[in-house]
Amino acid sequence: MKTYELTAPCHFGLEAVLKREIYDLGYEITRVENGRVSFSGDAEAIALANIHLRTAERVFLKVGEFEAVTFDDFFNHIEALPWENYIPADGKFWVTKAASVKSQLFSTSDLQSLAKKAMAKRLGAAYGMDWLPETGAPYPVRIFFMNDVAEVFLDTTGTSLHKRGYRKLEGEAPISETLAAALIMLTPWHADRILLDPFCGSGTIPIEAAMIAANIAPGLQRSFTAEQWGNIIHKDIWSSARADAYAAIDTSVETDIQGYDIDDDVVKIARANAEAAGVDDMIHFQRRAVADTSHPKKYGFIVTNPPYGERLTEGGGGLDLPALYRQIGEAYRGLDSWSMYLITSYEDAEKYIGAKADKNRKIYNGMIKTYFYQYLGPKPPKRKRE
Repeated sequence: MKTYELTAPCHFGLEAVLKREIYDLGYEITRVENGRVSFSGDAEAIALANIHLRTAERVFLKVGEFEAVTFDDFFNHIEALPWENYIPADGKFWVTKAASVKSQLFSTSDLQSLAKKAMAKRLGAAYGMDWLPETGAPYPVRIFFMNDVAEVFLDTTGTSLHKRGYRKLEGEAPISETLAAALIMLTPWHADRILLDPFCGSGTIPIEAAMIAANIAPGLQRSFTAEQWGNIIHKDIWSSARADAYAAIDTSVETDIQGYDIDDDVVKIARANAEAAGVDDMIHFQRRAVADTSHPKKYGFIVTNPPYGERLTEGGGGLDLPALYRQIGEAYRGLDSWSMYLITSYEDAEKYIGAKADKNRKIYNGMIKTYFYQYLGPKPPKRKRE
């Protein structure tokens, strides 16, 4: 089976997590850069990566790479790529996104227009057609320029992978599913340990934790652009990959996953989303303020995304961040032997929590620079063997 170079973008700062996921799928990493990981794989790899990767945003298939400093060079290089190996005579193709950083060719609209023309010229010649119908499957193209070097990809995913399909309703400022999964995977949490999110919002962190615990592949409830590419990936590959993923699910696993929020309506949204994800029986949601956070057991985990910007409350006032983070610190100190993992852009978080984090990881949440503060509790004693 033909081998492709595939690239999976992710949040800046999460490359190591994504790299581990790709290794676990059984594929060889070829390159790790800021915000993306590249690997080698066949057609099955495209299906498995889209269905199983929890922290990737998309899966790209690389068509080519070249250097260009003039638009004529760019046009000629795009035309020289073997588009007929990827796009059939009736394929619909367009450049869905072009980006340019530190390059002489920086007009993204011109890059998109020229690439479309060059592709049409190549495909027209390859298929002996003066006019291409573009009535078939979609083949969206992405072009990224960096230091005058262009990389050209086909987007196998379509809608970003953070769109799992279960979040029908959203609260205010929700964390993305891919970032939520990554935060959990950056902790030593396992399904037999307690996980609590005192700012659960629409339920994303508890839901992603439950899906990890039950081994539910994140892409099972959605479709992907490459499912229409019968010329590259036979439909049986997708069917087999999905069947294997469904067979691996175990919702009978015992968990203690809890989500709190101060807003009743938001808690209802979280419950509805958990039901849509098929994990509602694995999570306990309730209305509770962070100051009332408690749990009778030891060695649990707080994993949370608290507010870190000014927003209006129902009373019309701004959110008092110092007071809120003091409450977080007090709640955490009341939990015996727990660990806390907290993502925020609030620069004074440690000051008002009242303790310096054991570890601090910089992660970009979109364009927002955030810090993943890690307060490490003691490990539980090893269980005696039966």
